[in-house]
Amino acid sequence: MRIFDVSFTGGMERTSCVRSFRFDCAEKIDFLPGQFLKLIFDEAAPENGELNKYLSFSCSPHRGYIEVTKKLTGSGFSLRLQALKTGEKVKLQAPMGRCTLNPEYSRVGFICGGIGITPVISMIDYMAYKGFPADAVLFYSNRTAEETAFKRDLDLWKTGNDRLKVHYAVTDCRPPEEDCFYGRIDRAFIEERDPLFKERTVFIFGPPVMVTEMRGICSQIGCLGSNIKSEGFTGY
Repeated sequence: MRIFDVSFTGGMERTSCVRSFRFDCAEKIDFLPGQFLKLIFDEAAPENGELNKYLSFSCSPHRGYIEVTKKLTGSGFSLRLQALKTGEKVKLQAPMGRCTLNPEYSRVGFICGGIGITPVISMIDYMAYKGFPADAVLFYSNRTAEETAFKRDLDLWKTGNDRLKVHYAVTDCRPPEEDCFYGRIDRAFIEERDPLFKERTVFIFGPPVMVTEMRGICSQIGCLGSNIKSEGFTGY
């Protein structure tokens, strides 16, 4: 794990409240799909949890840039991100995390909620680039359809790719799209759409309460404990 100097190159909206931020680094950062970094705005006080936060890479390592994605909340950290100017230099510490893809996985499952999609994007982007042979399924929950970040990318990756299935769910109101389920992800929802889910190596990302609940559901389905992966994501 090292500290790198990076330059801000621009951002893009993913939803009305989720935005991606891209950086260039003169030195290659060797990270694995699914890992995360610490973005440092207060260099004098590295322990400042208000201005120095952990964010997942939301891009594959093969990209020529570093990307992170954040739900903007009005916090000091969010405001600092939004105030970045093109060319502005910041520091980041990377890489961190053990929830990463293994080329030997033949069947992979992802369960995520909200901004927990970011490490999954890094993994699926990498799988698409490498022609990863694994069979993969994603269950992705948000409060509303409008809050579904990266939907355009996910729909593009799954088009014509029979090795990737994506199942969307929303909890707060009925979605306009027919391919989006209204309700919470539960055991019945998963088993109905993927009867062999218990055979998968499963990655779970999201709010801590959701991660705990989904780990329990995966155990009920019959997934081996060693095949259920989740990150103790500091500062989620």
